[in-house]
Amino acid sequence: MTAPLHDSAGETATVDVTADMPAKDIEGRSPGRIAWTRLKRDKVALVGGVVVILLIMVAVFAPFIVSLLGHPPDEFHENLLDPDLGTPKGSFGGMNSDFLLGVEPTNGRDVFSRIVYGSRISLLVAFLAAVVSVVLGSILGSVAGFFGGWVDAVISRLMDILLAFPQLLFTIALVSVVPNSVWGLTGSGVRMGVLIVVIGFFGWPYIGRIVRGQTMSLREREYVEAARSLGAGRTYILFKELLPNLVAPILVYSTLIIPTNILSEAALSFLGAGVKPPTASWGKMLSDAINTYQADPTYMVVPGVAIFITVLAFNLFGDGLRDALDPKGS
Repeated sequence: MTAPLHDSAGETATVDVTADMPAKDIEGRSPGRIAWTRLKRDKVALVGGVVVILLIMVAVFAPFIVSLLGHPPDEFHENLLDPDLGTPKGSFGGMNSDFLLGVEPTNGRDVFSRIVYGSRISLLVAFLAAVVSVVLGSILGSVAGFFGGWVDAVISRLMDILLAFPQLLFTIALVSVVPNSVWGLTGSGVRMGVLIVVIGFFGWPYIGRIVRGQTMSLREREYVEAARSLGAGRTYILFKELLPNLVAPILVYSTLIIPTNILSEAALSFLGAGVKPPTASWGKMLSDAINTYQADPTYMVVPGVAIFITVLAFNLFGDGLRDALDPKGS
């Protein structure tokens, strides 16, 4: 900018006052930094992310947490039960400083310990099933969208078949015929393996459709045409040019499919197709609470709240991540 100065002769001169001001560098921001800046502004998503991290830490350090605040998850405490009714002594399911969430009816096991250990089952099945779904859906969806033609037709019809397949009934039937020892796994390990494979396999068409649509949009972009003009093959373009640009929608869908998998695992455990007793599971705890909820509903409320908070946290974080990674967002 310039400022007028008046000399002794009355003439006006201008002086450039910006000459001595240091030039301010223009700082570029990567897409990742822009997304992080947007995500930090979304307080609700941050709260959901914090809760998700806490839940993962609880699952990872379950033995340490239980050793400090609870009792072994399979240890019976019949002395804390009413001998006539089989319900916990005291109010709210027998909650006290020694048993933070009370005890189970009938056998007196520590509810807090079983909730903590049950988080391991729910999160492990949900995460691994999400990995199966994301890998299959990303590969098959991008192949269908990129190649088109009969390849797209075959994969799309396979998606339609799987989406119409009765997953719940199939899982229950499969669990009933699977032996107790498969691939070195026994007992609950076999059930968890079946849940991961079935939930993951029947979940990939959802992300496959999203990736297919995004791939069909990206395959006509300028950078893809430039790669073709330089002699790049289809495989190189698919895995080096297209898939890296699909990371954002894949990441967002991953955070949204995990709570769905948690609900699926809980539903299957509720119906008896989950892990075998005495392994703790939130869905199995809800199923066991049916017989005693009229006398003491606390045992049903606690695992229900645990499922609700977990699913809500993942959904809030997933919604915020979707908004943060939207290139058209403000």
